[in-house]
Amino acid sequence: MAMADADAAIAGPEHAADTHASRIVSALREEIMRLELRPGDQISETDIGMRYGVSRQPVREAFIRLSQSGLVLVRPKRATTVVKISERAVLRARFIREAIEVEIVRRAARVAVATDIATLESLIAAQEKAADRGDLVTFHRHDEAFHEEIARIAGVEFAWAFIDDQKMQLDRVRFMTLAGATPRTIGEHRAIIAALAARDADASEGAMRLHLSRIEELLARAKTELPDYFE
Repeated sequence: MAMADADAAIAGPEHAADTHASRIVSALREEIMRLELRPGDQISETDIGMRYGVSRQPVREAFIRLSQSGLVLVRPKRATTVVKISERAVLRARFIREAIEVEIVRRAARVAVATDIATLESLIAAQEKAADRGDLVTFHRHDEAFHEEIARIAGVEFAWAFIDDQKMQLDRVRFMTLAGATPRTIGEHRAIIAALAARDADASEGAMRLHLSRIEELLARAKTELPDYFE
């Protein structure tokens, strides 16, 4: 028996169901963000249960959590549907993210040390390698890690966890428009690192605001290229 399954069995069926539900939520969020599950696609409890080898209970719980995040529409006795992207939800998520992340980067600028800067530089290097081979999934993963690392430097990891829970609609738009945008993203990340290395809170804030301000531009582009994906 795998370690995770053994631990779940010891903890009891409720813990096991929650573990399975969390795993399914994480996997389906990624598929929705990467547009492997597109707006309007239907997913069923039976199909997902068979894919992950679990009963319908954790699948149902996973669907409820995804519904609460605004990613799927759950209807009794009907297939669950991936919702279309809401422009209002995207802009709401952008507002929340900017309001919190600006404060995060200001705090990080006051405490960042050389080893922190080196860690951020290594993440940028990994992003560049992913961009060079056209691996947008890995590029996005390192992008997330970059921002999460800034929260760790600032000592407010919980704030990034809150942002991450709020920004799924935003992430869908960002991933739709990621191709061709990687050099600009890397450049903006380097500007943030330079400001942090200089311990300049105002410059760090400015660099972060600029980095996050592009969502309106990306949203307009996504709506033009894939209008059927939006409400």
